[in-house]
Amino acid sequence: MASRLLHRLRHALAGEGEGDLEGQGGGGSEVEEFPESSELEDDTEGLSTRLSGTLSFTSNEEEAAEEEGDAASQELGDLCELGLPKNPGAMENGDPSPAPAERQGSNLLTRQLQDFWRRSRSSFVPQRLLFEVTSTSVVSERSSKYVLYTIYLIRSGQFDKAPAAIARRYSDFERLNRRLRHQFGCDMAGVSFPRKRLRRNFTAETIAKRSRAFEQFLSHLHSITEIRCSSDFLEFFFLRDLQAAQRLTCTGMYREALATWSNAYRLQDKLGACKSGRFLLTLAGLVVCHQELDELSEAHRYCEQALELLEAQDSHPLLEPFLQAHVHLSWKVGKDKRQSEARLQGLQGTGVALQQQPTLKEFLIKEALD
Repeated sequence: MASRLLHRLRHALAGEGEGDLEGQGGGGSEVEEFPESSELEDDTEGLSTRLSGTLSFTSNEEEAAEEEGDAASQELGDLCELGLPKNPGAMENGDPSPAPAERQGSNLLTRQLQDFWRRSRSSFVPQRLLFEVTSTSVVSERSSKYVLYTIYLIRSGQFDKAPAAIARRYSDFERLNRRLRHQFGCDMAGVSFPRKRLRRNFTAETIAKRSRAFEQFLSHLHSITEIRCSSDFLEFFFLRDLQAAQRLTCTGMYREALATWSNAYRLQDKLGACKSGRFLLTLAGLVVCHQELDELSEAHRYCEQALELLEAQDSHPLLEPFLQAHVHLSWKVGKDKRQSEARLQGLQGTGVALQQQPTLKEFLIKEALD
């Protein structure tokens, strides 16, 4: 096309030159006009401009793809600064063909963000246990008057559906402080404790200051591993509940006992004391109370939890009572009881007289909680 136009242009220019010569020789004949060549000359410059814009080695689509590739590379570089992997797998769903060039950058960016979100969800900061004084009350008895502090134990970092609570007075905190300083003198050197006052113990200002001081005192103790795992620290929270629940169970007040056993269960769970003998006793109390209240599914659930803890303890005094209770409850709720029956037969093979073993309820009544 271009060669044809150039040929016509060359022919028109040649014809125009001959016309000029004829005009000079003919003396006054009119010069023939060439409207076609005139239009062609006028359009030649525009044609050259259009041709120069289209005859290029890089198309507009390729340039756009290069710009997208540069933008994707810059985004991936920013993700690398955030700690994301630089070269994720380029193939998905078993398809060996790579993604198209115009979609590759966005697909990589999406996968990078998804990987980063998954890793961030699995790397949260470990939960802390918060101690919060939620209320106080002044108690007046026959010969004494004191302030009772209600303290909630709450796990931070998530919504705590079942916070546990205790109620303690100043003398309880003072007794704990004295025992821990006797056992852990070096660790307790930096732990502060609110001093005793002779006057103005019941003003709102004093109660508020002591509330904050007790929160800081318990938080500081819980941050020290040796103290956090000590029996004096743990039993400060749940021993009183265990004693009260035992008394209520012995007197047949199972509904009231169940609430106290449940609070002791939550306290030990939050404090990380689920492998102690006190926790097994708590599970026994929950099984007995739920069973007496005809809540057999709940009783069966706590019984299975106890047997999981006793899986490697063939000589524990509570093993046989829990196995007997589990066989009975499994039969009642229609669950599999063959494993517990086999374990009971194994205990008989070791010479244990099953008929002489106490039931869970009898064990609760006889157990001394000091």
